[in-house]
Amino acid sequence: MRTLIISDTHGSLSAWKKAWDLAGNVEQVIHAGDVLYHGPRNPLPAGYDPAGLAAELHNLETPLTWVRGNCDADVDLMVVGKGSPPASKLNINRHKVLIVHGHQPLPADADYDLIISGHTHLPVLERKDGKVLLNPGSPALPKENNPPSIAVWDAKGIKILNLETGESMMELAL
Repeated sequence: MRTLIISDTHGSLSAWKKAWDLAGNVEQVIHAGDVLYHGPRNPLPAGYDPAGLAAELHNLETPLTWVRGNCDADVDLMVVGKGSPPASKLNINRHKVLIVHGHQPLPADADYDLIISGHTHLPVLERKDGKVLLNPGSPALPKENNPPSIAVWDAKGIKILNLETGESMMELAL
């Protein structure tokens, strides 16, 4: 199953559209939070259109799983129209997956193969203590001189992709 993994769009419709186009034909979308609002500490991202992004996600035919980030409000849940718990647990391709935003400690039962988070806007893809840790970075407000980025998970593994060039920044087989 080909999956787009994204986080910290912060209301940028243009970043979402670039990510969607780059990811190609995906069968599932995972969003690790901070979907619509840019937050009080962040500048407005390019293409800031939270209403447009909400409509895109609300009308998305591809299954979407998203978790609530520290900048997501009750109204975001309403306009996107799909539930957003603080954590989500999935089984994908025989892997136990935990999705969190990353601004709170992991649940005590964090017995997962893959932990997906966002929050830092920094891309991470590594094996640690028998788990794979993935943060796709941010397509809208990357930090520490990183390019805008997303992740794609397919049968070959996970890749973090540079949203500007389409090139792989990190890869890991699962």
